[in-house]
Amino acid sequence: MTVLVICRRFVLPTLFRPCRQLFKPKEKVLLLNLSGGVWAINIRIIAVGKLKEDFFKRAIEHYLIRLQPYAKVKVIELPEAGLSDRLSEKKNWLLQKNLEEEALAVMKNLRDDSHIIVLAVEGQKVSSEEFAGYLERLLIEGKSKVDFVIGGPTGLAESIKQKGDFCLSLSSLTFPHRLARLILLEQLYRCFKIIRGEPYHK
Repeated sequence: MTVLVICRRFVLPTLFRPCRQLFKPKEKVLLLNLSGGVWAINIRIIAVGKLKEDFFKRAIEHYLIRLQPYAKVKVIELPEAGLSDRLSEKKNWLLQKNLEEEALAVMKNLRDDSHIIVLAVEGQKVSSEEFAGYLERLLIEGKSKVDFVIGGPTGLAESIKQKGDFCLSLSSLTFPHRLARLILLEQLYRCFKIIRGEPYHK
């Protein structure tokens, strides 16, 4: 039998504003001390666009291996629809068509009972500690399935953003969508280290 042990208190900031309001801010939230080797959370990263560079593949595999003691993490790659950066303003209608085509593929891979976090440039920026508190709150609320969505070079359709429970921005800087996948995995690993109070995050 898996036992989740309440270990210490963590102040959850009141800055989270999900796409759909989910949590009412509370003064204190209890953190769970995840037992090593126990998959208390099931994470899927649904990403538009396939990785071609070997160094990205190796780096992502590195963090997937590191995450194994803390969570079950699966990356689902979806193909980009049609043209991408070659689209001009005159072909904006085609861009929207491609985004909707990608949105349909994303929708098919979203789980009905999962908490959906969409990565978008207009999303909310949080610190690593705040992100860890957010994930831990999901576990406390019994939401053990989390689906992250990362768009391709042309972004995500508005329908996907509205589907999300929370819109997250990794930075004010602009990153390639391939690099965003790697940054997210590293931050997830950092979050679990913070939750368990293990050395890594400084």
